[in-house]
Formats: sequence, C-alpha cells, structure tokens
Amino acid sequence: MVLDVSKIAGIGEFTVQQEKDRVLYFRGQLAFLVLHRNTIEVRCDQRLSENLKTKYESVMESRYYGKGGIEIVLAGQLSPSEIEDLIRLSYNITQ
Repeated sequence: MVLDVSKIAGIGEFTVQQEKDRVLYFRGQLAFLVLHRNTIEVRCDQRLSENLKTKYESVMESRYYGKGGIEIVLAGQLSPSEIEDLIRLSYNITQ
C-alpha cells in the first residue's frame, strides 16, 4: 500500500523527516505518523487502541508512541479508508 498523506482529506500542514529506516510526519514539533517499510504508527486514544488490538492481529502497541499509539501492519486487515481515518485522527489529536 502506498500512502500519499498530502491527499488525505482533513490533513493540514505538516513536515516530513526522512530517516534511515522510517519517515516521520510532523505537525509542528510532534510526529503524528511514522511510516516504516511494512507498518505505520499513529497516535491513538487508549480505548480505541485496545479495541483495535483486540479486533485485529495486525494492530499492536506502537514502538514510537508506546501506549499513546498503535502500529499497524499493512497486511490488508484494515481498509485504506480505515487507515486514512486513523492517520487523520492522529493528525487532529497531535498539537
């Protein structure tokens, strides 16, 4: 799955930082999205995080955000629109 964050409705201004094995997307000084080769990490409410981890085996606690986010294996369990919704949520809760 190829993600073009600039085409997700509801996402405002952001900056991108390329690192060796990941790409970080920032709203101001805080990252709202971490893109790895086969996974993404987003900020997430703890209740939603627990719900998604219970429902999908491809969703786990985020390595970058810890309990404040989730990591999603881009294996097809979540639809592209669900992933876009989670990225939009992460952007909106990152201040």
